[in-house]
Amino acid sequence: MGKAEENKQHKRNSLLTQSYNLFTTKGISDTSISDIASKAGVAKGTFYFYFKDKQDIINYLIARKSEGLLVKAIDNLKVAVQTNPELPVEEKIIILADSIITDLSKDPKLVKFLNRNLNLGFYVKAYMDESLITTVNVQEEYAKIINSCGDKWRDDKLMLYTIIEFISSTVHSIIVDKLPCDLNEYKPYLFDSIRAIVNVYKI
Repeated sequence: MGKAEENKQHKRNSLLTQSYNLFTTKGISDTSISDIASKAGVAKGTFYFYFKDKQDIINYLIARKSEGLLVKAIDNLKVAVQTNPELPVEEKIIILADSIITDLSKDPKLVKFLNRNLNLGFYVKAYMDESLITTVNVQEEYAKIINSCGDKWRDDKLMLYTIIEFISSTVHSIIVDKLPCDLNEYKPYLFDSIRAIVNVYKI
């Protein structure tokens, strides 16, 4: 990588870092593009060289943060499969969910940023915007899981959306507000619900 390219990458990373810091301290609505550019040490016009608008950088951050959680979850799943190669699809999905939820519980600031848009991070990356694929291809990893046991599915994409939407909408309140119960108390019910969802879509 040449010096000019390194400089571009540095500016882009600075915009991402500072925008996340501002979004999680001031709030998204109270953070302007001028604020982000100033904190990143670049001209306002430079922002538009890398991102279309504020929503564009928000979407990218959601996908980037989600991807970090997913990479670790996939690594945990690989270890579990080595120990038990006969794990059914629903248990593999639960291992992924448990890893992601556990990491989110350690970072309420990230949960607040993702808010109820955790589904955007995973589902859009998987099926709607290939430009957000960097470290891991969600669609390929998901296909490996659902095809690993020879099961047939009514609509595997809709199943993924349903599971992610359910997890994101329920876990947010528990991690951020500690309501209606403790996360560890809720997990068994959450996992049973995931099993039920998978069975609905299984032919």
